[in-house]
Amino acid sequence: MNESLLRELVPAVIGVLVRRGAGFAAAEDAVQDALVEAARVWPDGMPDDPKGWLVTVAWRKFLDATRAETSRRHREERLEDEPVPGPVGAVDDTLQLYFLCAHPSLTPASAVALTLRAVGGLTTRQIAQAYLVPEATMAQRISRAKRTVSDVRFNQPGDVATVLRVLYLVFNEGYSGDVDLAAEAIRLTRQLASKTHHEEVAGLLALMLLHHARRPARTGPGGRLVPLAEQDRGLWNTRLIAEGVDVLQTALARDRLGEFQAQAAIAALHADAPTAEETDWVQIVEWYDELVRLTGNPVARLNRAVAVGEADGPRAGLAALADLDPSLPRYAAVAAYLHERDGDPATAARLYAEAAQSAPSLPEREHLTRQAARLNAQLRS
Repeated sequence: MNESLLRELVPAVIGVLVRRGAGFAAAEDAVQDALVEAARVWPDGMPDDPKGWLVTVAWRKFLDATRAETSRRHREERLEDEPVPGPVGAVDDTLQLYFLCAHPSLTPASAVALTLRAVGGLTTRQIAQAYLVPEATMAQRISRAKRTVSDVRFNQPGDVATVLRVLYLVFNEGYSGDVDLAAEAIRLTRQLASKTHHEEVAGLLALMLLHHARRPARTGPGGRLVPLAEQDRGLWNTRLIAEGVDVLQTALARDRLGEFQAQAAIAALHADAPTAEETDWVQIVEWYDELVRLTGNPVARLNRAVAVGEADGPRAGLAALADLDPSLPRYAAVAAYLHERDGDPATAARLYAEAAQSAPSLPEREHLTRQAARLNAQLRS
């Protein structure tokens, strides 16, 4: 397959889809799906009109995605319009679709990716960012998942753990502000919690509620990012915090700790502190130790380094950071913060500027750029 030809054709194909009425992001996503199909088909024979072939396939992918999104929106509208029924409770097939997409024939990672794309409404790019992989890699993973389940009957629902992972990623994407899916993720997790006594379902619900409670304080004028330590805690939703803590305590009492419960416990300690200075960082480090033990997750280790820096001083935080891969997302931002607290503004300014270049969102990029500019101004004065 001629990869240089493909690279030349992509902008033109995207342009055709946009002129036909597709949004730019949707056109990009559809073309990415078409490229995956080309990688599968073209080795057996290049079409006579590669551009026309890509346009046809990409447009079909766009229409399929549009129909799926329209169907999902209609399901939600029907649910909102229906009166609350009697003892049987409301019927909503969205959660059932999550379970069906988490099919046993798929690996957990592929099931999550397929569900996010087909039911959650996320783009391939957003899913790739959540998984910390290149967009092309995620497009191939989703395409393989579609092929795997294309000839199977969806009569074997997947497991709770995979569905929880999907709900968690949907919530995180909504919470970032790029796509407003946080409330939908909470609604579905509440629904799942009402049907099961699974500790991790309760843990995830608690985690979502505690994070969502802080949402009004996370941004300032013009969408400016407000770090946790600088947030106006008077804006936090105390009702959601109280509910989240109650749900978490009930789950922890069952003594079957899981990663979502550990994350919720960390969020609860932040929510419990009247001020940033009164945060119980020692307990937070202990909960991060539990989370790392449960998952080995490098992002959890990175966050633990921040907590260690707060509990035991910046030198201890930098020592914890030294064991991690510098290519981790937000590694440079954490290193910058710890170096600034350790009295090294020159290194911190350089690292803030470096972190800004790879920031996953515009508000975060602007925040890190401001931090670098602030320290550079101090160094010049």
